[in-house]
Amino acid sequence: MNTNNNLNRFKDSMRRLLYSILLIIILMAISPFGVFSSGVKTSGEGFSPEFEKAIAIIKKYEGLHRNRGNLIGYGHQVIAGDGYKRGTNLTEKQADALLRKDLSDLCKRYRSFGKDSLILSALAYNCGTGIVAKSSVYKKLKNGNRDVKTAYLSYNRIRGKVNSQLKRRRLEEFDALFIP
Repeated sequence: MNTNNNLNRFKDSMRRLLYSILLIIILMAISPFGVFSSGVKTSGEGFSPEFEKAIAIIKKYEGLHRNRGNLIGYGHQVIAGDGYKRGTNLTEKQADALLRKDLSDLCKRYRSFGKDSLILSALAYNCGTGIVAKSSVYKKLKNGNRDVKTAYLSYNRIRGKVNSQLKRRRLEEFDALFIP
């Protein structure tokens, strides 16, 4: 009798353990930052090396905005309801946190693109999600065509004229963030 009770308790414990493991696997699968998401970790303590490269490139080309109208931090565009006011001066730490949040949000938006989510996010951070949604880069990737280098590098113009800094930025972004 005592052996039967011990065996039943053991079976119950194993069943609970199995259910717990299954629950963890399911949560990881549906989580936007889980193991089965885009492959680019964009949240938590340790960001992926690719995400860190994107942060460094954006910081390099955006610079820390101080009293620049509707841009604050590293190019965050102030919009109604986001909790920031135009001309807000952020510390470097605050600006870094805001940049990481913005880029992470963009990665979530494009997570269905898998390993291409980060490169689309970097483009959207600079050009805007509306421009990206209409872009040939977005359309090609959506259709499974990953031959996007020429299209990506073409986003280098300001008011119709090629800008050398944007040209360098796009090349650096593509070389660092496009995962073949």
